[in-house]
Amino acid sequence: MACKCGGYYYTLNAKASFDRDLTKTRKFLLRNASVIRMFTSGFFRSKWRSIAGKRRILSMDAREKSRSTILESSKDKRVPIFVMMPVDIFTLDASGCPRIRKLKALTVSLKALKLAGVHGIGVEVWWGIVERFSPFDYDWSLYEELFKLVSDSGLKLHVALSFHSNIHSSNGKGGVSLPLWILEIGDVNKDIYYRDQHGFSNNDYLTLGVDHIPLLSGRTALQCYEDFMLSFVNKFEPFIGSVIEEISIGLGPSGELRYPAHPFGDGRWKFPGIGEFQCYDKYMMEDLKMAACREGKPQWGDKGPQNAGCYNSVPSGVPFFEEGKESFLSDYGRFFLEWYSGRLICHADAILAKAAKILKKYQENEQTSLMLAAKIGGIYWWYQTLSHPAELTAGYYNTALRDGYDPVVSVLSRHGAALHIPCLEMMDSETPPTYLCSPEGLLKQMQSVSKKRIVNLIGRNTTERLDKTGLWKIRSNCYNPQAEVNDEH
Repeated sequence: MACKCGGYYYTLNAKASFDRDLTKTRKFLLRNASVIRMFTSGFFRSKWRSIAGKRRILSMDAREKSRSTILESSKDKRVPIFVMMPVDIFTLDASGCPRIRKLKALTVSLKALKLAGVHGIGVEVWWGIVERFSPFDYDWSLYEELFKLVSDSGLKLHVALSFHSNIHSSNGKGGVSLPLWILEIGDVNKDIYYRDQHGFSNNDYLTLGVDHIPLLSGRTALQCYEDFMLSFVNKFEPFIGSVIEEISIGLGPSGELRYPAHPFGDGRWKFPGIGEFQCYDKYMMEDLKMAACREGKPQWGDKGPQNAGCYNSVPSGVPFFEEGKESFLSDYGRFFLEWYSGRLICHADAILAKAAKILKKYQENEQTSLMLAAKIGGIYWWYQTLSHPAELTAGYYNTALRDGYDPVVSVLSRHGAALHIPCLEMMDSETPPTYLCSPEGLLKQMQSVSKKRIVNLIGRNTTERLDKTGLWKIRSNCYNPQAEVNDEH
């Protein structure tokens, strides 16, 4: 599973003493701090998850539920660690074309990570770099160079196909926009992006409202994503299943399946605001109107909830997120939330169906090892309230009365995809009690539903941790302690 620790990365071994491994790894990394520090983010990943007793699911084709590969639990099994490539690894040259920064230093750092026991590197493959200038004009040269560097260092790859922009979240370290030709279309038609109730939008990700509408130089958004995936597979087929062990498919902002309800990069939102619903582009509004008419309530299709507060509201005093006749518990509230979350699930289903079809032969090949994955957001604030408002605005219809992650994970199960979960290092006791946070509760819920749906887990930390407490928490989430106890009997 996964962690970014500001330059310190640890291989976790279920059998070895954690203190001994920690000390040994620190000594190595301190000697190599100048190169390791290039990697300011990263993650632990585990290809197995504990389910019960002595057994762990290693992999499963969800479309053949009678078949699964079972691996006996072993205390000698290591948790493979993938370190995330820093967001500022790419820069633009004088002609405006991306290139790799500090190539020699990167090469040395990769070798040092390999010696430290790191299993692989996580690399975001940006739509805005590869198909930057015009439709179907794919330039993979940057990634050919980068993948060769990683492979020559003896490291594996987790590739995240990224259909979003990180301009607003790059903290002044540069960033990658959507393709320039997409931005040109957006300059004319801003409804290709998500909008809030005030009409504000950002160009971080295309609205799912254009998934099936050919507005993008004659293509729908889904066709653009599919063509990109096909081009990637054709270019890097020799790497897939050998060097490339995992492929994560971007499904929304930051690559996560969610709406941009908490846009922290442009000043509209700050923690712990509940966020706002993002359904006011004309294409989603048209869909809402049709859904309301089918329900026999055309008046419900005029707009989203008008009593749901604003980005930085807290739940108390916001009628939609409290109990009452006009709350999320009302007939209208249930209708809207089912539609809003349902559209997000359909979006994931459509993209993952295409990805699973493209990658099917690699996943079924016994000579290769490839995992398909989808990333979910970690909306842990206000989790201990009845309504879970921050999750609702993000598109997860998860409340104290309803499991909103089960339908999401069901889609992943259907397409044989792993669930990429957050919050491995977080503890409830370290969060502000006023905000009723529960990262541990959120994580347990996701673990529970993945067990129910027989879905593999991949994990990541949400914040950088340099302390032993955080690393211990990550370690404890990488395996089931009860299973280890049972193994000793």
